[in-house]
Amino acid sequence: MMIEMDELLRLALLEDIGSGDATTLSVIPAEREGRAVVFGREPFVLSGSKPFIRIFELFDPETRVECLFPDGEQIAPNVNVFMIEGQVRTLLTCERTALNFVQRLCGIATLTRKMTDAIAGTGCRLLDTRKTTPLWRGFEKEAVRHGGGKNHRFGLADGILIKDNHIAVAGSIKEAVRRAREGVLHTFRIEVEVENLDQLGEAITAGADIVLLDNFTVDMLKRAVEIGKGRVTMEASGGVTLETVRAIAQTGVDFVSCGALTHSARSIDLTMEFSV
Repeated sequence: MMIEMDELLRLALLEDIGSGDATTLSVIPAEREGRAVVFGREPFVLSGSKPFIRIFELFDPETRVECLFPDGEQIAPNVNVFMIEGQVRTLLTCERTALNFVQRLCGIATLTRKMTDAIAGTGCRLLDTRKTTPLWRGFEKEAVRHGGGKNHRFGLADGILIKDNHIAVAGSIKEAVRRAREGVLHTFRIEVEVENLDQLGEAITAGADIVLLDNFTVDMLKRAVEIGKGRVTMEASGGVTLETVRAIAQTGVDFVSCGALTHSARSIDLTMEFSV
């Protein structure tokens, strides 16, 4: 279930504004109108234009916001990305909330683009995870797509992923897979997390559709590919960074999943400047 965008944005505005923007209400006349532009101080991939624009619309429907590039576009430093016109009070009051969203989402898209570029030509595809900011998952997974990555399951209802604790409680990989087969529709693919080559063999024998190779070394990944290629889809995860992702992808795995895309991406340095 994706949280409805307007609901989340209204809560974000309320969190920041509270009973009112004391500074702006005191200093800026109500009738004053103006313009502002938003640009980055560094190269980045654009994402988050929808929540950025919608924040101003929710606060004051008369505000005019134009995004000059599509999400997913690579933007150079000091190039205007948004143009905003309306009541200066609106622009100032919404500035931080709107920038918080777009800076964070651009950061995710930018890191994702760097990683997808790093594995270009390997045939491996980059996936995100569920390690997202609470209530931001829809935005953050969209940012991954804007950066050229692919989405793993959105939530727990979207697929079977049997992890170490499931296996421990079920008693074995074989039993966990058996229960999963019996408990879900036949259209579900079953993925099993494995921590060594012996478990990989168990998962293949049990009939797993996908294996998640958790924290395997590059040499272990190469051996896993030798064992499982053509028999099961393979996803590598754990220890994935911009520095390590290409070596992992070159082992021949089908996917590499990276939680850092959403939990560790640095926000992009964007600024809003006014002309009134």
